[in-house]
Amino acid sequence: VAETLSRTGRLDILVNNAGIAIHGDSGEFSDAIWREIMTVNVDTVFRACRAALAPMRRQGGGVILNIGSISGIVSNIPQNQVAYNASKAAVHMMTKSLASEVAAENIRVNAIAPGYIETDLSRGGIDNPDWFPTWRSMTPMGRVGQPEEVAGAALFLCSAAASYVTGEVLVVDGGYTTR
Repeated sequence: VAETLSRTGRLDILVNNAGIAIHGDSGEFSDAIWREIMTVNVDTVFRACRAALAPMRRQGGGVILNIGSISGIVSNIPQNQVAYNASKAAVHMMTKSLASEVAAENIRVNAIAPGYIETDLSRGGIDNPDWFPTWRSMTPMGRVGQPEEVAGAALFLCSAAASYVTGEVLVVDGGYTTR
């Protein structure tokens, strides 16, 4: 935030797009793994939002876009990922709560909940012969999404076309959450 302000003098859009996923049996998860996931997926999102609020308030508005996941809406299978799911659900609720808090200040806060998108984060699952067939069969469109398909949703939510949209979690998942 400070670097953007020093370069441009204002902060119009903040996109929080960070995440890690560690899978495994919940009974065997260490506190350290839980904390690592929550630190990256939740704490950093909150800290970035908090840092963006002051300049956005001073300039009379702005847009915050948080990247959540369908994993914050459904308990997707076959992988066990309780910490990741909980972290992304937290991002969705943070989005809604913050949107309610700052809407009157002309600051919009929304989130995107991508499904399985071809990225480095999902590569291991896409390449996993035990997981990917389930993912594909549960996705009505029968494929993984591409990053540019999420980018289009982000562009909409950050643009004036979404000037009356705040507190929403836009699902971009090829229909996965319909089943």
